[in-house]
Amino acid sequence: MKKFRFPFSIAYSDTDAGGIVYHGRYIEIAERARMDMMRGIELPSEDLGFVVRELSIKYMRPMHLADDIVVETEIINVGGASMDLQQKFVHDGAICAIMDITVVYIGADMRAKRIPDVVATHLDSTKEEGND
Repeated sequence: MKKFRFPFSIAYSDTDAGGIVYHGRYIEIAERARMDMMRGIELPSEDLGFVVRELSIKYMRPMHLADDIVVETEIINVGGASMDLQQKFVHDGAICAIMDITVVYIGADMRAKRIPDVVATHLDSTKEEGND
């Protein structure tokens, strides 16, 4: 399926005392990448949108202060109310971490509901490699 690319520069606030990206920051950076992927979608006013149901991260190489990275988000599967994604943190062509994540679409009642066509259509039509 499609890959969405999100460039990101590692700042001082992303790192620990040794200049290595703190493990919890990966989740925050991944969220920014997913938000960028969803940019331009107007959700129905009664819906809250996607929430994380589960995630796992495999750390492979450290990222450091001032690294310019790319988070590649790939939609693996879209179900009726959920979506499986894989997010890779890439620096200079090397994969630093891989996150597998499942998000669920919810309405105002905080219950899972079918992903609206407007959302599915947007995800399907977004361009790969730059997301212009």
